[in-house]
Amino acid sequence: MSFGGAVSAMVTALKNNKRDRKSALKKLKDSGVEYSGKTELHFENQASPAELEKIRKRVKEENRKIVIRNMIIMVVLMAIAIFFIGFVKF
Repeated sequence: MSFGGAVSAMVTALKNNKRDRKSALKKLKDSGVEYSGKTELHFENQASPAELEKIRKRVKEENRKIVIRNMIIMVVLMAIAIFFIGFVKF
């Protein structure tokens, strides 16, 4: 039995662990951009409750169509698999 692949992967992992990495926070600090802790999330467009309900219904309908399509595909694939398993002689 050969362990060449496992040993090679282990050596590569050890090499990668040795290299010096810069943290994401340090990269942000070094970029020169100033960030304050009091930033607020701002949306330019606002949706009314009626619009949100309309969007929710549309998304639910789209998801329902996707589920039905996927189920039809699965049933067809299962029927083909059953046909080949049960009736085709190898």
